[in-house]
Amino acid sequence: MGILEGKTVLVTGVTMTSSIAYKVAEIAAAEGATVLVSNFGRALSLTNRIVKRLDPVPAVLDLDVTNDEQLAGLADQLREHGVERLDGVVHSIAFANPETALGGAFLSTPFNDVSASMQISAYSLVALTMACKPLFGGSASVVGLTFDARVSWPAYDWMGVSKAALESASRYLARYLGPEGVRSNIVAAGPVDTIAKKAIPGSSSFNEIWADRAPLGWDAADATPTAKAVVALLSDWFPATTGEMIHVDGGLHSTGA
Repeated sequence: MGILEGKTVLVTGVTMTSSIAYKVAEIAAAEGATVLVSNFGRALSLTNRIVKRLDPVPAVLDLDVTNDEQLAGLADQLREHGVERLDGVVHSIAFANPETALGGAFLSTPFNDVSASMQISAYSLVALTMACKPLFGGSASVVGLTFDARVSWPAYDWMGVSKAALESASRYLARYLGPEGVRSNIVAAGPVDTIAKKAIPGSSSFNEIWADRAPLGWDAADATPTAKAVVALLSDWFPATTGEMIHVDGGLHSTGA
């Protein structure tokens, strides 16, 4: 029996097979979960094609986390797919304008682009959690994804700031929702060769850093270690862990220069 047997989870941000969210959906299903996925806009058609590679093929929800009306209707949309109880939510959503907010443009980024990054990459964790909360049945696990924002990184710029806000938002969710049995945690992954990463100017340098410094080594083409950590946090194997950031980065976070 899998560690998610009998559980239902929503995985956002599933795009290509290289995405962490896709691998989470794949492993969660293999561990017994009923999986639903979401995306929106032009990416939705891509998601609908990609999920056909999963077995069983999950339901795909149309969800823009910046759209208040869609968020308000999310619980009903889940119920339409037969979901009466939601046990886990995976937040795999982030955006920053690569032309103005990434790649060394930090000091000149206009606030409109900063606010968009903060809303999509950080505030949406809270918005998504609260939209799903009516289906939490006394306990649930919320898991977000970050690229360790306790430090600055080359080229990461306002996405780094947004991820720092995401990490903090997760801790506050842990504080406020813990009494209701809801856990909120973050997985800090090493660089994974996703579409989002490739959109960051100069991001290839991350792979070189990890190749040089990660004690366990690191394969940027393999999202499996990160996805396994997410699935573990969705399970009952971390019943008293919340407000935490789990590093899955080959140990690089523990090293100095």
